[in-house]
Amino acid sequence: MSIAFLLTTLVVVVTPGTGVVYTLAAGLAHGRRASVVAALGCTLGVLPHLVATITGLAALLHTSAVVYQGVKYLGVVYLLYMAWATLRDRDALSVEGEAEPRPASRVIASAVLINLLNPKVTLFFVAFLPQFVPADESGSLGVMLRLSAVFMALTFVVFVAYGMCAAAVRHRVLARPRVMTGIRRVFAACFVGLSAWLAVG
Repeated sequence: MSIAFLLTTLVVVVTPGTGVVYTLAAGLAHGRRASVVAALGCTLGVLPHLVATITGLAALLHTSAVVYQGVKYLGVVYLLYMAWATLRDRDALSVEGEAEPRPASRVIASAVLINLLNPKVTLFFVAFLPQFVPADESGSLGVMLRLSAVFMALTFVVFVAYGMCAAAVRHRVLARPRVMTGIRRVFAACFVGLSAWLAVG
């Protein structure tokens, strides 16, 4: 496995995006367990892109402007929905009384959707991953699966680190109502900004 692949993958994973924002929000809202669950969901969200790449569906996304735009704008709409939901739910970021956490299945489902509706991840697998896979060789599928596993492992580890940092300061930060309102607005703005970036990208 080349150092170039590891370094580039690490940069891609560390760079804040929709998954990072969602994991941070989970850590601030419900603590360490929720951040780990969110990180797991974002990691699982990579699997559909891997399957699409292996089965050739990613090539269709890459060559068909209509299909690509359709998936992209579904992602835009979902991110805008996340921004609206963040602003609407004033109890989402609260530590008073330790509100009942969201079921793990809902957290994972939302996290998977965030990555599933992001064609940028698919394009990463289409444009970047094949450069490190030997063409026309019997072991190429195995190499792709191993590299994808590394990508997913780094995603999980980095996202958990983000979430743990958020969870560590949640009581200090969210105990202040003004700060809580500001954080909610910042997350909503991040989702709107990411949707705009996805729309024009």
